[in-house]
Amino acid sequence: MRTKILLVTTVQWPSAARLAGAFANLGAEVAAVFPRGHMLASSRYLSAGYTYKALDGARSVAAAIIAAEPDHIIPCDDRALLLLLSLKPFAALLQPSLGPLEGYATLVARAPSIAAARQEGIVAPLTLAVPDRTALPQLLSEVGLPCVMKSDASWGGEGVRFVASLAEAERAFSALNTPPPRWRSVARAILRKDSHFLHAARHPHPAQVNVQALVEGKPATTVFAARNGKVLGALHMDVESWKGGTGPASLMSRLRCSAMDEAAKKIAARFSLSGLHGLDFMRDRDGVPHLIEINPRATQICHLPLEADLPACLMGVPERLPVTSARQIALFPQLLTAGTLPPAVFRDVPWDDPGVLNATAGDSMPDVGTTAFIELFGRPDDGPPILRRRA
Repeated sequence: MRTKILLVTTVQWPSAARLAGAFANLGAEVAAVFPRGHMLASSRYLSAGYTYKALDGARSVAAAIIAAEPDHIIPCDDRALLLLLSLKPFAALLQPSLGPLEGYATLVARAPSIAAARQEGIVAPLTLAVPDRTALPQLLSEVGLPCVMKSDASWGGEGVRFVASLAEAERAFSALNTPPPRWRSVARAILRKDSHFLHAARHPHPAQVNVQALVEGKPATTVFAARNGKVLGALHMDVESWKGGTGPASLMSRLRCSAMDEAAKKIAARFSLSGLHGLDFMRDRDGVPHLIEINPRATQICHLPLEADLPACLMGVPERLPVTSARQIALFPQLLTAGTLPPAVFRDVPWDDPGVLNATAGDSMPDVGTTAFIELFGRPDDGPPILRRRA
């Protein structure tokens, strides 16, 4: 019997579509719940799709779980994870996919999660929750200036401010903690075509703000697959370029790092994690990685078979052959605006999924037409043989 995978996403990120291809090419039956307009609707790898409704998110995700009857449930963004955690009647079904749910109250909160990492002996900057504005002077004296201020339940680089003075910290606290006025949320819903802002307008609430000691250096990231607290496989990357000051990576370099490997093992064991997860680091001038954030859900490189094949590890099947031996990897679709890339850089383009490629890139890829022959194959079972490592 084929393994059934359910991908859950509430945003328009392409990483969910890439995971659909990875799992399907490993023999899984892949279903997904996603918002209207998502490129997943164009994927040749999807067996079933379910509509995610922003104004009734929990119910639409619950309906998809009931219909799909999955063996593994994979949250592909932070909101998707929070929605899954809110489905208390599904706790027994979710635990094999995520691990014990009670640990996620700590994992999804920035200050407690970093405190837990420090207790495990992982190098991480002091991160403190700000109870109110009056506490800022004391907390800033503990973490030092300049520092980083971050709000909980934010993602994609939003909810982050760099501050160098008390006055800047006070302005940042107000911006991060105070809900936007209803008119602004309604305007954002219209301009961004995202109904989640209507939910924010109906139910505004302040966000938890945290201060974190600043680590100067280069960003790095780890992704890993785990089962019952044991890491099954992991990938480590230096982030060479990214969108804006804190946005998603666009160019990464493969990395071997025993400290990052050990951090993944300790976090997985501490929370008895299962599923796909990510860790964000800053590597200082001496190359020492400092854990700055835990992402307890699938991230944008989890589909890549490199030193490890994380979807295969999770399914317990033979791994696919590495997709490239190149050290540097340009990520799709960010690479579309990267200009001319050196030939040595591997371009992570979904050539095997023309619908996703066309839905995401449109005319931005000059050789999109070269994928037309792939459309001759209906499903992965009917397509070219899948190359895998021997068991």
